[in-house]
Amino acid sequence: MEQKKFSSAVEMHYFKESERECFTTKLPYIVVSNFPSLGQMTSLRFLEWVSKNPNGVVSLPTGKTPEHFIRWTQYHLANWDTENSRKIREENGLFLDKKPSLENIRFVQIDEFYPISPKQHNSFYHYVNKFYMDDMGLDPKKALFINCDEIPIADGKHYTEVFPDGTVDLSLRHRVAKTVQEELQQRSIFMIDDWCAEYEQKIRDMGGIGFFLGGIGPDGHIAFNTRGTDHNATTRLTETNFETQAAAASDLGGIEISTKRLAITLGLGTITWNPNATAIIFAAGEAKAKVVKNALEEDSSNIYPASSLRKLKNACFYITEGASVLLKDSQDRYYKQGEWTDAKTKQSIINLCHKLNKYANRLTLEDLKNDEYCSLIPNLSLDCVKEMQRSIIKKMEKGMEVTTNTTYLHTGPHHDDIMLGIMPNVTHHIRQRSNNLHFAVLTSGFTAVTNDMLQRLLEAVLRLIDKGEIQMLNYPNFFEEGYLFKWDKDVNHYLNQVANRNEDGKLRGVCHRLVRAIVDIYKVKSVEELVKQIEKNIELLKNSYSGEKNPSDIQTLKGMLREFEEELVWGHFGVGVENVEHLRLGFYTGDIFTKQPDRRSDVEPILEMLERINPDVISVAFDPEGSGPDTHYKVLQAVAEAIRQWRKGKDVSKLKIIGYRNVWFRFLPTEANVFTPASLNSMSVLNSSFKECYISQVDASFPSHEYDGPFSELAQKIWVSQFEEVQLLLGKDYFYQNENLKIRATHGMVYHKEMEVDEFLTHARKLEKSMEIG
Repeated sequence: MEQKKFSSAVEMHYFKESERECFTTKLPYIVVSNFPSLGQMTSLRFLEWVSKNPNGVVSLPTGKTPEHFIRWTQYHLANWDTENSRKIREENGLFLDKKPSLENIRFVQIDEFYPISPKQHNSFYHYVNKFYMDDMGLDPKKALFINCDEIPIADGKHYTEVFPDGTVDLSLRHRVAKTVQEELQQRSIFMIDDWCAEYEQKIRDMGGIGFFLGGIGPDGHIAFNTRGTDHNATTRLTETNFETQAAAASDLGGIEISTKRLAITLGLGTITWNPNATAIIFAAGEAKAKVVKNALEEDSSNIYPASSLRKLKNACFYITEGASVLLKDSQDRYYKQGEWTDAKTKQSIINLCHKLNKYANRLTLEDLKNDEYCSLIPNLSLDCVKEMQRSIIKKMEKGMEVTTNTTYLHTGPHHDDIMLGIMPNVTHHIRQRSNNLHFAVLTSGFTAVTNDMLQRLLEAVLRLIDKGEIQMLNYPNFFEEGYLFKWDKDVNHYLNQVANRNEDGKLRGVCHRLVRAIVDIYKVKSVEELVKQIEKNIELLKNSYSGEKNPSDIQTLKGMLREFEEELVWGHFGVGVENVEHLRLGFYTGDIFTKQPDRRSDVEPILEMLERINPDVISVAFDPEGSGPDTHYKVLQAVAEAIRQWRKGKDVSKLKIIGYRNVWFRFLPTEANVFTPASLNSMSVLNSSFKECYISQVDASFPSHEYDGPFSELAQKIWVSQFEEVQLLLGKDYFYQNENLKIRATHGMVYHKEMEVDEFLTHARKLEKSMEIG
């Protein structure tokens, strides 16, 4: 075990706070409890470095991970002389006589998509100018930017002339150009390569990068240095891989766009060229745990881009508890420190089954004794294995319990979260006629609808109007109040066409709902006004770039399409539109950093719903660390606060909270206390209803980096993986020989966590306090 002597007072403070005295990794790391604390630590370390290097060269990241780094840095620079800022700084190891000045700091942009207009808000050029130049106060005159408009290409042309569809074919570096256009593109690519070499030289002329801060991608990429990159690579124009394209899809308006875009990036050799550089990689959440483990523990290799940082004496990883869970140090700390618990016993046995790829009922006492962690189990015997198996069976039995006379309120941050998280559990209870089920999607979800899709649908509406096939427009009071009635008929019509396998009929059903939505949003009073409004919207969409933030009316229209999708899903089971709530919480704005939930626009609508529905069970997407999709943890905060307010006048002692996770996060089998079996029928319903109802998601424009396809297929993959884990623990014969038909029909498993109100609020309160700035 190595003990780290940090030269930074801030790092030393946080390292001590982490209560991790030593580490065995090949790069040092510091662990904090949650995502916002990660930003605070990074901010204080940055200010500390700037105070010692007032003329230094810095390279700072883009994306969502820097959110709290940017907010904390802005806070301290704007409130330096206040007592609160001083207290926060000094409590966390930063003691400075005067405020650091960013006046002479030189900034280097890390990367950029190519080609992309710098005027687009989703360009990294726009990001760094807004958040680092305008908001943080760095001097743009002392900055090196990657501005695609200013990178010269052949014959003085613009990239839109040379690469009209945005596709750059790098094979032209090595093959003969076959057309005049390809010859123009080839010369342009070589000119871009020359520009990149000049950019590299300018950085070296400044002495190299002194302070580098970056995230780590799902494949382990640093900047756009993806898996397999040479550690000596310099600034260059490069292709990306699927994981990177999936991560960039939300920035660029869909995977259809990100697959076409190349990237200009600093190389790993650029980042490490200055041997005295401070290089920090920060990562939050369990989704990053595997790439963090690889970067810190595996041998240096091109497969692990971050391992290139080991040549720097001042390199360090800043990570959250979730991101650290797979580290050997974290495992040792969990099992070897503190009181031994039942959860440790069960998880160590489960891990041993995975490690040996051995069924639990075939483990021997010698297997247990020879394992580093199982050997720590008090009174070790094979009875421990049997007890673990009994606990798994008990969780499955809990998942098969049938409730009656129960009111459920299933909530989701986004449309499809409920389905992907706990659909087999929902369908289990929906069959009981005495149960009352409500579904509430808490945000508008408009960011998941591409401009291209909405444009195609609006064009279809115009065609149907022209053919006279939207007959409700002929009703005499349709534009006054008629559009408000029979929204459930749209759902019924669409599902009938699903049964008929009538694609034209399904399209007509969607168009009916879009017409109602347009009348509702724009208050048009005639067919002529309706057509003009649709034509206006189509023109606006045609002139918008992919990934552009839409005007609020287009956001609402996209959101209402997603609301229709949610109604279709639960309409499969006979749930009426009146039982599907659309809250459209105010914090969800489509900005890269959304505001924190507030009481009036975010908490009160949930509180009103709780008082009206009076649920016995509430389900929530349970992401207590506050990383990953930020909508999840902001919705969690809002729901928790609404429950706190509700309990002031309501006895909630019998209220149950179901915490679920879906395609973004997983429960360990010891974290979850309810296992719901999923049959082939359940998974068939999942996939068919997802693909038939979530029409905006069928093409997977915003996929997970783990799977190139619809989220329903990824959810099924996860459920099957969890079932295979349970099979490993109980044996295959437990299922195929079981007398219970439900058990015998099981081919997937859904994990979730049932909590009392106090337990749930404790998790949420910890997160809420960590979010407070200033």
